[in-house]
Amino acid sequence: MFINGKETDRFINDQFENNFSNREKLTKFQWKVLKVTANIPLGETRTYKWVAEKAGSPRAVRAVGQALRRNPFPIIIPCHRVIKQDGSPGGYAGGSGKRKAELLKVEQEIRKSLSNRC
Repeated sequence: MFINGKETDRFINDQFENNFSNREKLTKFQWKVLKVTANIPLGETRTYKWVAEKAGSPRAVRAVGQALRRNPFPIIIPCHRVIKQDGSPGGYAGGSGKRKAELLKVEQEIRKSLSNRC
């Protein structure tokens, strides 16, 4: 698995240092995108198009990607749960599409584990 202490610490620090200052610069639409994305359940995915529709701008698919790229709270708002229409991962501010896929796999395992215990 790609997660280890040093790599995780570096990832978190990079994400917050690079994005936290952007929170004041986000547009109303970008905040809507982040709010919609924050409500995607653990281990599930939605498409950029779905997020655009829920944010009230169905044709703004690329703008959704840009909003997610500027996510100032990447640990809290799960932008890795947003994928392309064809099911491929698409871009990811936290690294490659491969990392995005790995995060989703981990979440699906957690969700499955939790449902087996409840």
